[in-house]
Amino acid sequence: MLPLKKGAVLLLFVLAYHTPMLAQGIIETKTFLAPSLQHNKGGEDPNRRLSIYLPQGYESSDQRYPVIYFLHGFASDDKDMLEWLGFKSLVDSAIKAGLLRPVILVLPNSMTKYFGSFYTNSSVVGNWTDFIGKDVVAYIDKNFRTIAHRNSRGLAGHSMGGNGALKMAMLFADTFSTVYAMSAGALHFSDEFSLAHPAFKRVSQQKTMDSLRNAAPPYDFEKFPFFEMVYASLARMYSPNINEPLLQADQPIKYVSNKMILQTPVIKRWEANFPINMIEDHIPALKSLTALKLDRGRNDEFKHIPTTNMQLSKKLEALGIKHFAEEYIGDHTNLLDGYEGRIFTELFPFFEKYLK
Repeated sequence: MLPLKKGAVLLLFVLAYHTPMLAQGIIETKTFLAPSLQHNKGGEDPNRRLSIYLPQGYESSDQRYPVIYFLHGFASDDKDMLEWLGFKSLVDSAIKAGLLRPVILVLPNSMTKYFGSFYTNSSVVGNWTDFIGKDVVAYIDKNFRTIAHRNSRGLAGHSMGGNGALKMAMLFADTFSTVYAMSAGALHFSDEFSLAHPAFKRVSQQKTMDSLRNAAPPYDFEKFPFFEMVYASLARMYSPNINEPLLQADQPIKYVSNKMILQTPVIKRWEANFPINMIEDHIPALKSLTALKLDRGRNDEFKHIPTTNMQLSKKLEALGIKHFAEEYIGDHTNLLDGYEGRIFTELFPFFEKYLK
């Protein structure tokens, strides 16, 4: 028999895992009232949607399953993750290929009025850390056959979701044992992510946010005011102030006669919320994790991401916190989906190895 070339092997692989015989899981969509978001003053809907993957055979058995929670990025939601990343077919194929045991996968919807929660508790916008670590986990454990133990709960996220996964690893290490942060963004100020970014000045000079917030939908990348909304969201999460009329938040900069004036007390509140600055206060929690992994694309178009992920990894190393850190040749999104993407080749095997 002649040896197969690489392209032929890949073709056989794709054919094998895209046939009608492929074991098919199902996606269920649920909406529930999240206690941690009720009565928030920022106008966020406390009724939150969950997209839930259930493995083939779930409905006909009494088996209990480990759970992987995946946190979406900024200006995205659970439905985007299903459609863009193709999670259902990826999990189906990973299970069939033996890369991942049958699991429940949960995609919570953490979209907000300003397009991102940063998975942070806010006195104005609601408690989004608790939404994931308490509300979502409690709902899933109550309504599905999970193995309701931290050793059988994994947490992952991409971009803003990677930021949230790292924050949750510190604040809810008794809930999640195994954490994978993919291209985590906004870990700290660096490169283009700085208070000198012109988008931040643009926000600070608005009388109302309506024109910016309604400028374009998130999928219109050329027109969507991305950094303006990042800045506004971070302010509402990191420095909330219900009496501030523009954002219901204090801003870390002001402009007087076109000169930027730093608001040091507000900046300190932001600094306290950046995951890279939280590590020292959560060393025992991080050391208690079964496994922690970070990755980053070398050519990420958000230049601060490779820089700050390296800084965070070095701090973890210096403090004796075991973790995996990997740089790969790719940008922010180009190597995530598909059967050669990192969700299939890296994330699923990681959880297969370390989840109980």
